[in-house]
Amino acid sequence: MTSDRVRTVLFGRAGCHLCDEARETLRGLGASWSEVDVDEAGGHVLAEYGELVPVVEVDGVRQGYWRIDADRVRKALAKAPREP
Repeated sequence: MTSDRVRTVLFGRAGCHLCDEARETLRGLGASWSEVDVDEAGGHVLAEYGELVPVVEVDGVRQGYWRIDADRVRKALAKAPREP
């Protein structure tokens, strides 16, 4: 089970089929997430993530890029600190 207090971020871009797969993976895990379009964000975000999308981070820790491993993300969500 995941908590809305765990911050999960998907860095992606429009027209990215791997980003669509990453969304499906997160949905399948019952995760809630925010999304950052790297092309719209530009600057350092585009420089850091542009060649790697999709990228999933849980509480600021990169959990994967390109093809997202559901088991790795599930474990990260389970270990993430929770607010009382």
